[in-house]
Amino acid sequence: MGICLMKCQWPWLLHALFFFFLINKGRAISPDGEALLSFRVAVVSSDGVFSHWRPEDPDPCKWKGVTCDSKTKRVTILSLTNHKLSGPISPELGKLEHLRQLILCNNNFYGAIPSELGNCTELQGIYLQGNYLSGIIPNELENLSSLQNLDISSNSLSGSIPPSIGMLDKLITFNVSNNFLVGPIPSQGVFSSYTASSFLGNRGLCGKQINVGCKDDNGATTNSRSPSSAQNQGGKKKYSGRLLISASATVGALLLVALMCFWGCFLYKKFGKNEGRTLAMDVSGGASIVMFHGDLPYSSKDIIKKLETLNEEHILGTGGFGTVYKLSMDDGNVFALKRIVKLNEGFDRFFERELEILGSIKHRYLVNLRGYCNSPASKLLIYDYLAGGSLDEALHERSEQLDWETRLNIIMGAAKGMAYLHHDCSPRIIHRDIKSSNILLDSNMEARVSDFGLAKLLEDEETHITTIVAGTFGYLAPEYMVSGRTTDKTDVYSFGVLVLEVLSGKRPTDASFIEKGLNIVGWLNFLITENRQREIVDSNCVGMQAESLDALLSVAIQCVCSNPEDRPSMHRVVQLLESEVMTPYPSDFYDSNSD
Repeated sequence: MGICLMKCQWPWLLHALFFFFLINKGRAISPDGEALLSFRVAVVSSDGVFSHWRPEDPDPCKWKGVTCDSKTKRVTILSLTNHKLSGPISPELGKLEHLRQLILCNNNFYGAIPSELGNCTELQGIYLQGNYLSGIIPNELENLSSLQNLDISSNSLSGSIPPSIGMLDKLITFNVSNNFLVGPIPSQGVFSSYTASSFLGNRGLCGKQINVGCKDDNGATTNSRSPSSAQNQGGKKKYSGRLLISASATVGALLLVALMCFWGCFLYKKFGKNEGRTLAMDVSGGASIVMFHGDLPYSSKDIIKKLETLNEEHILGTGGFGTVYKLSMDDGNVFALKRIVKLNEGFDRFFERELEILGSIKHRYLVNLRGYCNSPASKLLIYDYLAGGSLDEALHERSEQLDWETRLNIIMGAAKGMAYLHHDCSPRIIHRDIKSSNILLDSNMEARVSDFGLAKLLEDEETHITTIVAGTFGYLAPEYMVSGRTTDKTDVYSFGVLVLEVLSGKRPTDASFIEKGLNIVGWLNFLITENRQREIVDSNCVGMQAESLDALLSVAIQCVCSNPEDRPSMHRVVQLLESEVMTPYPSDFYDSNSD
């Protein structure tokens, strides 16, 4: 069962041989070469990029990814991107005294950023984005007085942003977006020149740059623009037009953030309870209601009248593509209203054409789009309201006791919805942002896939907004991190992660994984190596059967294979679930609380 995950692991024998060379080679190679070999030994898997890194060479200057000064033979550039490198980054890199560029982005590195990099005082660029690095941002980076570019976005970094980095007066670009950073964004030095795109995607950050007020010791939200505030900085107030990989939630008691997203990326717009803002501003000045196939048995006037009464008290949540409101009609029917901000006039024609297609797609396991309101300021999409909320809420927020049968039914429903999108509807649709918050549940805990088609729709919209990354961190397939392209197999990978999330009751980037430098797929891989894969199941899950669990794990493992070609289609996933997982095995009941 572990073959698919394990086949990309680098053989431990080769590790031993490299270590043998390191301790027995004497001084055959330069000190920079020794440092790089130590870096190589720390890497536990790759795509074979190190095959020509030979310890017997006098220097590393001909090694792939290594550039040296032609005269001194000292290493100046280490560039190894998109090589599936997994493992910690060796602190021995700190011995590369003349290193100017460190480029290790879009790999699978985990663990901390070595503080020893602060010894590389000639560094001008550090590019570590798109890995699984955890821990804090080292204060020692303040020693890099020549640093011009620092990109450590899309990792799992925690803690606060060191204010001392602001004193690096040559630092031109700085990006820590899509991490788990907390606290005030520093305002001194070069930090005054950075916009929201450098920081968004960190739910715990606050500051003027992202238009989020910080709380003082008494819990009150401070004005980030006050001269006496620690968050003071120069520059004009800007709303970010940048888009990110995950949605942000409510920050403080006075500030709400409505999100608009491209491939799981969002646009910040300030609401604030004290503003008393309603959707009346959106539908005033001319709005029209478009209904699909008679799905809304109301007049346009009645719907617009209801829309005018909606405000922040009716917000159900903020998702990857916009703020969602609860729309209750006079006859007792309830709908979910998703607000998406319009960006330019050319947006309308394309959007309306695509919405007509999405409104025609009907399936038991898809959330039904009934119509939309075309207003001067936004698009207001009207969906069925599902009383069970999202799977994310059921697993992680409501502390519900989901038994084995319920979890299997949710997985099966999500699989059938995705299979319909991939294979049966016309046109076929790649979701691009499969995650637990996009799986909604009805009152019987049956699953419905939501937000399908929106990522593609917003991708094709011609705007000047810069795309940073699609999807949601933790669910992203490895090849997406390399190419930035999505296929049906990237959806399959995300579905595999979703299965593991449902089984374990843990988010894909749970803190217990991050502490060990892993995500949920890496955790499963670790359990498989110790033949403990059944331990992945949530201890609160009752009624589980061993053979059914083993079959489901087999399906999940196939879905999260690193090679997209080795993943099954969603039609095949449904077949496997129906034939091997949903079949009961009463003779082999597995009690997770035994032993």
